[in-house]
Amino acid sequence: MRIRVTAFALASAAALTALAISSNEARSDDHKMLTAAEIKWGPGPASLPPGAEAVVLYGDPTKDGLFALRLKFPKGYRIPPHTHPKPEIVTVISGTFHFGMGETADPAKTKALPAGSFITMPPGQTHYAGADEETVVQLNSTGPWAVNYVNPKDDPRKK
Repeated sequence: MRIRVTAFALASAAALTALAISSNEARSDDHKMLTAAEIKWGPGPASLPPGAEAVVLYGDPTKDGLFALRLKFPKGYRIPPHTHPKPEIVTVISGTFHFGMGETADPAKTKALPAGSFITMPPGQTHYAGADEETVVQLNSTGPWAVNYVNPKDDPRKK
């Protein structure tokens, strides 16, 4: 019995370790250092319009706890008006992020935020965004992270 329990515990530990060690995703508070060249981009979250790329640098946006998520948007990318259930901190890493407030997207009313710019938003703040050139932002928040579109027809998960 003791050998079976030990074998099960070892197998479980190996499985959990394999899950925790995926390309760039840190699923705990382990120490981590990455150069920009070491970041491996993948498809963006299904909650964002197609075309975005993403990488989780720290934590897990689907679970309780802190996370750091980088998003890369191609030229001409737009995110319709939406809200998030948790506060967000966004830093523009490269390019220019166009950010607007309100329930109707109006590109003329966005603020152009170049690399180095910083945004904070409380939960429920309605906003929209876009990029006229390839743009990378880093989003820090606590999970679980969600995108709630003002107009349900804008939600790419429903298309």
